[in-house]
Amino acid sequence: MNGIEMFGIAARRKNQNFRFIGIVKVCLLVASLSGCQHPVRALVGGNMNLGGKMGVDGDIRMTGQVATVSRSDNTATPIRSVVVDGNQNSSSGRIAVVDVDGLIVNRNFSGLNTMGENPVALFREKMRRIECDGSISAVVLRINTPGGGVTATDILANDIARLKKCRDIPVVACLMTTGCGGGYYLATHADQIVAHPTSVVGGIGVILNSYNMEDTLGQYNVVSIPVKAGDKIDLGSPERAMGEDERDILQVMADQFHERFIAQVKRTRRLHESPTEDLIETDQLALQGEDSDPTELDPANSPIFDGRVWTGNQAVEIGLVDSTGYLDDAIDIAGQMAGLSSDAPVVLLRRSNDRALSEFDVTPIMPTASLLPMNVPGMDRSMMPTFLYLWQPEPKFVTAGG
Repeated sequence: MNGIEMFGIAARRKNQNFRFIGIVKVCLLVASLSGCQHPVRALVGGNMNLGGKMGVDGDIRMTGQVATVSRSDNTATPIRSVVVDGNQNSSSGRIAVVDVDGLIVNRNFSGLNTMGENPVALFREKMRRIECDGSISAVVLRINTPGGGVTATDILANDIARLKKCRDIPVVACLMTTGCGGGYYLATHADQIVAHPTSVVGGIGVILNSYNMEDTLGQYNVVSIPVKAGDKIDLGSPERAMGEDERDILQVMADQFHERFIAQVKRTRRLHESPTEDLIETDQLALQGEDSDPTELDPANSPIFDGRVWTGNQAVEIGLVDSTGYLDDAIDIAGQMAGLSSDAPVVLLRRSNDRALSEFDVTPIMPTASLLPMNVPGMDRSMMPTFLYLWQPEPKFVTAGG
């Protein structure tokens, strides 16, 4: 083989290497644009033919395990019980930990190369599994959410009430980092509420995110020309300014949802006197005048119900939660209420592709990034505003929750 032929072979191998590297870069680019936050699984069908010779200089060492269990289709398996703690062979009943994480909305969180779950549908499936599984004797709601849609939250709360009526088993809520808005609304349907000392609790309020984009759209020569029958059919549209009468309509609706939340808290919680309560009464008097009587104050104007949040310790003093503790404490309380042994099995309800190695594992339910760099109001009708039981310090919740 002369020098020219060797040079030609080397050049072809170099081109093959460049093509391979280029393919890898394209795959990584697509993954990053699609908002992928998990390992990418590559599925290759048919035969793979590699022409020529492939050479590798140096050593290749691979350590660890390679798992390909993430599903990107609709062949997800039904919910099953996975023991994560306790004596698996115990003859006593089991304690199910049901996780409620992220935004509570009645829609699928999915995107390119991913398949998200509908939080409402997933929660219903778990409740039905518990209803049909006589070995589960107690439930711990592991809540870590700032809240979500009013209707979606109400559906989950109704499922909890239905479970308690059907099975008559104890339900204990454990508030993790955040137990606000719809998350706290769900907790009030439990028999006991445990919060971490550092949990953020409360957010008893309602919000509807509405914007006036008329001037912004006008800067790009975009003018809304609706054809409508019914003067209020575009009530709340961001394409024009909202009239005072229209705002009053939405305010009445928000007040009704708020009153529903307040009634649930007052029905299930004993808001007792405490040093924090003294501070609340002082704030109330400051709002309504020095001559006001705290006993005559409107509950809707009480700092407890004005949407503010509290620490876990403050929530105990006010009466919003029963005690501070950790997830293990909530599990112990649930087991004691059900009369179970101290080594009763603890189970998570999971699909076959969901991680379930400890009580803290989370089913990945989250919105994925769009390929579009921005959201145009009105383009996606499924993203229109809705009333929310939501503590909302994070702007992305506006679009993620609709």
